[in-house]
Amino acid sequence: MDRFLKELIRGGENQRVDFKYCINDSRKIARTLSAFANTEGGILLLGVRDNGSIAGVNSDEEYYMIETAARIYCRPEIPVIISQFMVNGKTVIGVEVEKGDKRPYRAKSDDGSWKAYYRNKDQNLVASRVLLKLWNLSERKSGVMIRFGKPERLLMDYLRSNEYISLSAFRRIARLPSYRAEKIIVNLLSCGVLAMDASEKGYLYRLSQDPADGAITMVEEDRKKGISQSLFP
Repeated sequence: MDRFLKELIRGGENQRVDFKYCINDSRKIARTLSAFANTEGGILLLGVRDNGSIAGVNSDEEYYMIETAARIYCRPEIPVIISQFMVNGKTVIGVEVEKGDKRPYRAKSDDGSWKAYYRNKDQNLVASRVLLKLWNLSERKSGVMIRFGKPERLLMDYLRSNEYISLSAFRRIARLPSYRAEKIIVNLLSCGVLAMDASEKGYLYRLSQDPADGAITMVEEDRKKGISQSLFP
């Protein structure tokens, strides 16, 4: 077995590696391609079972379905590098995807809608509205100035006493409409003040253990004070 392939399989499914026993629907492959392109990139191994054993695939059919997934069922199209390995007479196909520079990359769902996916450990999760806005914000050249008003103070106070908060909980305690709550969390994520943890149950937010370097200035809404507050010394 190729040493590179052997190491990938030994490491199991993770943030950057996914196994597929077989392909019966290009749309399922498109979800993995979307998740890799939107996150850190990765390698999809076709013909490998979840436990790492080799099942093998029909290379001609799989090549066609991979191309269909990348070109037709992903928007924008996702470039892929396809490699073929022979293991004990069985074919394993590797599909390499780099982190994209045109996020969000969306995959077509069974109902015809287009959804962006996010890779979290060994799972492909549907990207939240907050994450989509964060990706859009990351494309900007300029920094983010955050007004540190009552909602931000409520959020920070809550997270000093609680490990996590959900978007719905923040909306409730701050009495904010969705768009304002989302904007505040997106800005704090972009500056490294907050970190995000994702699972199939949803997205949770917490104080970052490694805040972004540099000045993160929160402008106090109470202009009478005439000062700016920095979260970090």
